[in-house]
This record gives sequence, C-alpha cells and structure tokens, in this order.
Amino acid sequence: MKDRRSILFLCTGNSCRSQMAEGFLRHFAGDRFDVASAGTRPAILNPGAVDAMREVGVDIAQHRSKSVEEFAGQRFDHVITVCDRARESCPIFPGATRLDHWPFDDPAEATGTSEERLAVFRRVRDEIAARIQRFLGGTR
Repeated sequence: MKDRRSILFLCTGNSCRSQMAEGFLRHFAGDRFDVASAGTRPAILNPGAVDAMREVGVDIAQHRSKSVEEFAGQRFDHVITVCDRARESCPIFPGATRLDHWPFDDPAEATGTSEERLAVFRRVRDEIAARIQRFLGGTR
C-alpha cells in the first residue's frame, strides 16, 4: 500500500494564504495527504484568514505560523508556493516530485474599511478553495 503523499504550502509569512490552503486541503481531502504549511519569514496567523475560513466551516484557529526551516531535511512529494516572494526565495526540497506556483493576492495587504478588507480575504479564500478542488480533481 502506498503511503500518503506529502504536500507543503509555502508563502512568505505563513499567516494567510498557505494556512488557508492547508486548511482547505485537510477539509476537502481528509487524510488522503500529509499536509503542512510554512513561511520563508513566518509571521503571526492573521485573524482575517481565521474569520474568513470559519465562515465556510473550516477552523484554522489552532494553526500556527511555522518557518520553512522547521521542515529542513524533510521530504515532500509536492511543494506549492502561493506567493511570488516565496517562489523567489523557495529553498530546495530534495526528493520533491513536483514544485508548483499558485499565485494569490495577499489579503493581509488589503486596505479600506474592515468590511472591505474582509471582502478581500473572502475573495482570496474562494480562489484558494477552487484551486484546491481543481488539484484534487487531478489527483488520484
């Protein structure tokens, strides 16, 4: 029996996009994958990401931002960068079968009223959910 494939979502801060991607992959795929997320310069988990995910029934409130260095030497089948800055500074993961780049806007950079900022989190959340569903549709 084949072991589960391991997926790492990587962004700069590991505070929004990679956390949402990790949450959605766990939510949609259950235990089909070993999934993690990390940042090249980790920051604090963004409350806007937590709120936006909670609205669709995915709880990431207990997630924590992790440095990519925590995964040094670990083998991943698939490494997916979700922001351009992480792609530019993505470390090498020996043994990674696949490296992909899924660029998403950074909702943490949204400006305006709290409702306008939340709208950006919702849009990016929905884009990530759709991309994860396409990914799962092509994975067996």
